[in-house]
Amino acid sequence: MAAALGAKARLGPALRELRIHLCQRSAESRGVRDFIEKHYVALKKANPTFPVLIRECSAVQPKLWARYAFGEEKSVSLNNFSADQVAKAVENVLSSSKA
Repeated sequence: MAAALGAKARLGPALRELRIHLCQRSAESRGVRDFIEKHYVALKKANPTFPVLIRECSAVQPKLWARYAFGEEKSVSLNNFSADQVAKAVENVLSSSKA
């Protein structure tokens, strides 16, 4: 899925920023940590100038935030997701930003 995410990860014009919030230690954030290790480089290589922000904080629930034009934001809970489920959530955000 890493190669697929990298190849598909051309960000839509309406999307301005992706933020991923996670806890450094919690079991709920394990899949998010795995996603970052496996897929972050491919995502950034496909979009080198686009802001993809990783925010770590103790005891925070893992969440994906997407900021669109005009300050509109949407979030997706990533609680107890596997790395592949996180990748799918990112792909869903990317595909919805192109519509």
